[in-house]
Amino acid sequence: MDRWALSELIGFRLTRGVLASADRRPPAGVDALLAGPDPATPRRLAVLEALNDAENLGSIARSAVALGVDGLLLDPRCADPLYRRAVRVSMGHVLALPFAVLADWPGGLDLLHDAGYLTVALTPAADAVDLADVDPRAHPRTAVLLGAEGPGLTPEAQAAARVRARIPMRAGVDSLGVAAAAAVAFATLR
Repeated sequence: MDRWALSELIGFRLTRGVLASADRRPPAGVDALLAGPDPATPRRLAVLEALNDAENLGSIARSAVALGVDGLLLDPRCADPLYRRAVRVSMGHVLALPFAVLADWPGGLDLLHDAGYLTVALTPAADAVDLADVDPRAHPRTAVLLGAEGPGLTPEAQAAARVRARIPMRAGVDSLGVAAAAAVAFATLR
């Protein structure tokens, strides 16, 4: 097919000349995502609140797969993890990462607690514990809560989490970008 005809068909210029079509599976059920294939095994989840930037979502998904996170739990305001920009930035890894939408936000975080997860809300707040003080061996099921670039997690989401943790940084730097903070947290809690 002529490359300009292809661009007209899909709505943007495709630099590699490859086009694919796939049937979209529905998101996983929240209970299935929380349990995983074996409810007795350690499990890590990334829980995203209002993360509406597809590039950040894709980058988080790529780090999640690389660093042993087993799934994404999204609040209703998050970007679509299967949006083409998220898929591209994740290098396709988001396609292998189960995800579910937690419709009751943040009240639904109690489902994680009931399933045995320690919920860790990332925040740069000075009164939060050092992330390195959260022992992943003592908490085989851990869920890291991350908020949108800029506003971060809402006070309601932070209050619903069991732990508020910060990544220690050099003085004068107030925070990391959400994708970088996610990667640090995933590696620390591995």
